[in-house]
Amino acid sequence: MADEGEFGEARQRMVEEQLVRRGIKDQRVLEAMGSLPRELFVPPDVRHLAYADAPLPIGFRQTISQPYIVALMTELLELSESESVLEIGTGSGYQAAVLGRLARSTISLEVVPELASEASALLAQLGFNNVEVIHADGSLGMVARAPFDAIIVTAAAPKVPSPLRDQLADGGRMVLPVGGRDGQMLERWVRRGERTVRERLAPVAFVPLVGAFGWGPEEETRGWWF
Repeated sequence: MADEGEFGEARQRMVEEQLVRRGIKDQRVLEAMGSLPRELFVPPDVRHLAYADAPLPIGFRQTISQPYIVALMTELLELSESESVLEIGTGSGYQAAVLGRLARSTISLEVVPELASEASALLAQLGFNNVEVIHADGSLGMVARAPFDAIIVTAAAPKVPSPLRDQLADGGRMVLPVGGRDGQMLERWVRRGERTVRERLAPVAFVPLVGAFGWGPEEETRGWWF
């Protein structure tokens, strides 16, 4: 098993080769991802691949996104230190940890109870007292804590879940993949008063968002898993 020195070197190579060279410019995003131990957010059997330019399995037919996608989606949120964030799809907690470094508070919703429990414990162990992980149907959002300055969805929705759009604050940004099982488009929605403006940004491939405003559990048997 690689020691921390080797992981530290891999982490810095990841920042330079996968993020900076591909156009990620937000220094706060680069600093957050350059300091977070991504190796702790992946299973032991793939820990040696923690900084690879690829998504990795984390169990329960879920994945941790490749570093570039994490950085891109985070940069698109344009976060400030005073803002509140809602994340849909905690997974192993890595994206939530990045958000925790950048925003005032983050609520992360995860539909798989085991992942929610494990991520919550790891984030607490790492000292993230501004990140709260909740086992819930993320497609419904969390109306009791809305509005949110930013919303990030780390699973593919067939269309933008209306509860999430409704929970954006004025000026709020939402970044998510939208499309079918053969691929999606990464979109950013920005609320301007009563209107939301959409940008279509890049083709992506994510696991499905399961929930009332996502896909049903039966989609798991239909070739979604990348």
